[in-house]
Amino acid sequence: MFILRDILTPLQNEYSSTCLGRQRSRWFVYALLAFIVPFTSSISSNILRCMTSLFGIRLNRRRFYTFMKSNKLPWAKLWPGLWSMIPSPLTDGRLLVALDDFINPKTGRKIFGCSHIFDHAAKANQSNYPWAQNVVLVGLLKRVKGRWACLPLAHRFYLPKKAITSQSHNMSIPGEATSFHTKLEQASQMIIQLAHHFVGVPVTVVCDSWFGNGGLFKPVRKQLGDSFHVLSRLRSNTVLYSMAPTKRTKAKRGRPYKYGNRLGTCTEVAARIKAQASSHRVFLYGQYRDVLASEKVVMLKTLKCPVRVVWVFRETQWIALFSTDLDLTTEQIIEYYGARWKIESGFKEIKQDIGSSKSQTRNVHAVMNHINFSMMAATIIWIYGARLENIPERRHKVRGRNSFAFSDLRHIIAKAALTDDFDAVCRTHDKLPRKSFVDTLLRMVA
Repeated sequence: MFILRDILTPLQNEYSSTCLGRQRSRWFVYALLAFIVPFTSSISSNILRCMTSLFGIRLNRRRFYTFMKSNKLPWAKLWPGLWSMIPSPLTDGRLLVALDDFINPKTGRKIFGCSHIFDHAAKANQSNYPWAQNVVLVGLLKRVKGRWACLPLAHRFYLPKKAITSQSHNMSIPGEATSFHTKLEQASQMIIQLAHHFVGVPVTVVCDSWFGNGGLFKPVRKQLGDSFHVLSRLRSNTVLYSMAPTKRTKAKRGRPYKYGNRLGTCTEVAARIKAQASSHRVFLYGQYRDVLASEKVVMLKTLKCPVRVVWVFRETQWIALFSTDLDLTTEQIIEYYGARWKIESGFKEIKQDIGSSKSQTRNVHAVMNHINFSMMAATIIWIYGARLENIPERRHKVRGRNSFAFSDLRHIIAKAALTDDFDAVCRTHDKLPRKSFVDTLLRMVA
């Protein structure tokens, strides 16, 4: 209960001190808790039902929907305030950030941000171009009680250029000029915003090969300098070069060499150095594993800087990882890239567990508020887990998995939020008395 108070009270203070501001701050807190409590999916009607039935809030239906589609919610202040509440956000002295995008399939033709987006993970019986929203997400990779987790920090709706130029009715924001930004530009803006918040901290972005290129690295490095690094996967046809010689063998005119000899493609180099691979003990996917790997410092013409490349060999296959941070060890590069998968788990938590994909809100501000609520709820859940004294137990035992799950933390928060003592946190005086049947349901949920 005290952990919830310490997290939610600063968020309430971001609202104005007027009567309406204090009322909205109470609604905001209980709406967040309604997203967190694992009672049902977080469509707007269920959020209202949860606030009135579970928490006993006296709330008019019309005023609730006006609140949920309001453009006055101070998200620009709420998110930086939540970033400051993350305990020990650094990993080995650096801010470890995961970057990726996901799609949110919808059915309504008038839903904001929807268009036909290519789905590279579509199954055989699914459309390759579903009607969906495309969201670029930046999350913090952090160890929470011995397991890796991804805390959503910022996001952007990707609006395709074709849909903007055709002036689609569901691509415009009232009062704002809609301009096209690529995913790399949106990602760069979010990373620079995070770096300005965490002043003086090195930032390392862990991403897949689609984002791990010069389109992201060069503009951010230009803004942040040498404190920004990228850790990603290397394409098999990327050409590698040795480091440039420090001194010339003969006195020649012109600038010094930037690159050394051509070593070949990533595939060719992997075949040559496989015999030199050694075993490394790495914490990967929840347990320590022995990984066969080999590393080499080379030059990339795509990034125009030296990188450390790590080849990880399996029985019949291999992958190549690279990092612009030459201080990272082989074990750290493998572990950090393995932790990148937690952003994929975070997409499932936001879309399915919390229920962002179930929402069919159409109004532009209602859509933005709903996904902000969903992502902030996920971040608060992990912050709550990091502040617990003891490691939570796993409620549903799964073979090969010993660490607690995201759902376990949701049940712990629900149990704390549904106690009678929690009313003192939000100082709510307009609550309805709960009936015995509802109390029974609360115990079943928690």
